[in-house]
Amino acid sequence: MEINGLLAAGIYDWPIISQISWLLGKVMNGIYNVLSAVGIENIGVSIIIFTIIVYTLLIPLTIKQQKFSKMQSVLTPEIRKIQKKYEGKRDQASMLKQQEEMNAVYDKYGTKMSSGCLPSLIQMLFLFGLYPVVQNIPRYVEKVSSVYTPLVEKIQSISGSQAIMEKIGEASPVLMNPDSYDYSKASTLVEALYKFQDSTWNTLMDQIPGLESLVSSTRDNIDNLNQFIGINIGAHPWNLLTEALKDFSIIGIILAVIIPVLAGLTQFLSVKLSQAGTGNMMDDKDNPMAGSMKTMMYTMPLISVVFGFTLPAGLGLYWVASAAVRCVQQLAINKYLSKKTVEDIIAENQKKMKKKIEKKGTSAKEINKMALTSTRNVGSSSNAKKDQADKDEKIRKAQEMAKNAKPGSLTSKANLVARYNSGHKTEQPVSEEASEKKGKK
Repeated sequence: MEINGLLAAGIYDWPIISQISWLLGKVMNGIYNVLSAVGIENIGVSIIIFTIIVYTLLIPLTIKQQKFSKMQSVLTPEIRKIQKKYEGKRDQASMLKQQEEMNAVYDKYGTKMSSGCLPSLIQMLFLFGLYPVVQNIPRYVEKVSSVYTPLVEKIQSISGSQAIMEKIGEASPVLMNPDSYDYSKASTLVEALYKFQDSTWNTLMDQIPGLESLVSSTRDNIDNLNQFIGINIGAHPWNLLTEALKDFSIIGIILAVIIPVLAGLTQFLSVKLSQAGTGNMMDDKDNPMAGSMKTMMYTMPLISVVFGFTLPAGLGLYWVASAAVRCVQQLAINKYLSKKTVEDIIAENQKKMKKKIEKKGTSAKEINKMALTSTRNVGSSSNAKKDQADKDEKIRKAQEMAKNAKPGSLTSKANLVARYNSGHKTEQPVSEEASEKKGKK
């Protein structure tokens, strides 16, 4: 339950996340208003429709990510070969060459190193922005917030109520520290009241007598909005389970565990289906990603079950809905990608890359040459040019030294022989040699 409070307290103020949450909040508010217009005022139904819309918008990113995962079957062996080639080499020249060769592999297949990461990053930003909306519906849905308005106005009119609300709010299950939240604001009180459970409602009535009727009517209205297939999605499943066990209620136990269990099962199916599109990558023992993917397949569902019990059931319902939507989407994506071979995907990527590079002024001929370059020859031409330049520089320096050779030295004699063999005669060196011979005579 502490995770709920910590995440909710900080995530609203994150850069970009807050803007995404604001935008998604507008979508959620619109959905609720449309449902309300046709006589359906239910937070659970709104969450499901909201989740379907958001994940539908993310389909293009999911397809792009799956295409990259499918290409890993041909990319990974070549990248691993380059990494093995430079294994243990930490000097700057080797690291630059390694990077150059790896970039050439990605260029050959018409993709980039960031192709797999960027879609995931964007999806993560949207999911982080989604969390505050689902976690705190009244903050974004005006009609839900208005249900608390009469009670909030009454609390604010009572002297000393702010201190009482701060004390209740900093404890579990609300976990809204007064250092981070301003309890003099109506919006803060609404956010705190939305997290109230049976025990906190009772504490409020004990601390502020005279609120019984208003608290009772507010709870009834909110419970009606939160009811979904017999489950109060505003309550914590663990609390519901504890109460059901005390009463020996079989139906109560089933209702308490159904959302956390479904969250785990749907999460497992979603991960399993997403990994089905990676080809033989999961069976590759030499691939370090294979182990982490297998671990994720089992740990993620377990985490969903634990959080499903300790956080409000509304969040668990969102996880079930999102995983179910991803499963349906993944089946469609896997069917779509099954008709495309790796070669088809590579051809599409190269075509897109050609268009991008041609806009920058690079000719199609040069692009085709780059795309067909074998990784075994990557960097060979540039290295050959560099080696030839080094050789030319060494020859030039040797020639300079030879010109300044001392008379009678071995270098001077070698110069004389070289001139004689080449048919060139220079008076200065010959006269020096001749004068030296005359001196000896």
